[in-house]
Amino acid sequence: MTTDEVLAGVGPRLRQMRKDREVTLAALSETTGISVSTLSRLESGLRKPSLELLLPIARAHRVALDELVGAPSAGDPRVRSKPIVMGGRTHWPLTRQPGGLQAYKVLEPKREQEPDPRTHEGYEWLYVLAGRLRLVLGERDVVLTAGEAAEFDTRVPHWFGSTGEGPVEFLSLFGPQGERMHVRARPKGA
Repeated sequence: MTTDEVLAGVGPRLRQMRKDREVTLAALSETTGISVSTLSRLESGLRKPSLELLLPIARAHRVALDELVGAPSAGDPRVRSKPIVMGGRTHWPLTRQPGGLQAYKVLEPKREQEPDPRTHEGYEWLYVLAGRLRLVLGERDVVLTAGEAAEFDTRVPHWFGSTGEGPVEFLSLFGPQGERMHVRARPKGA
C-alpha cells in the first residue's frame, strides 16, 4: 500500500471511529483543541493528516496512533495497556478497539465511601477476582465475593466499590453506551 493510499484511508477511519463512539465534531474539537472545520476537513479528506493533528485525536479516542492510520497489525494478540487511575481506582483496559464491548480490570483500594448511585444507558457486568465488592443497585445493597458475577441494566441507579474491609479486584464489562457521562440519580443531600 502506498503512502497516498494510507493517507486517503485516514479520513474515513476518523469519521467512523468518531461515529462509533457517538462523539460530535464539537465535542471532539473541545477535547482536542482542533477546530471543528479542521476536523471536518480531515474526515472528508480535504486536509492531509499530520502528527500534530492525529496525536490529540488518538489521545481523545484512547487508541494507538497506528489505529488511526490503519497500520497493519503486528500479529500479537496480547493487549498491552497502561493503567489509568480515575477517582482513586486503577483501571487496566483489556480491549483495544473503540466502541462495542469494553472490558477493564479494576483495582479498588481499601476505603469506606458513601454510595453515590448513578445511571447511564447500557448494561454492565462485574466479576470479582479477589476481595469483596459492594454493589448498590436500586434498593438492593449486596456484597460480591471472589468468583461471583453481577449483570445489570445501568439505567437502574447503581454504585460499586470497596466494602471498607480491604481492596477489591474485579473485571468490568460494558457496552458502548456505558462510556457516556454518568448522570446523578438523585441530588446530593436528598
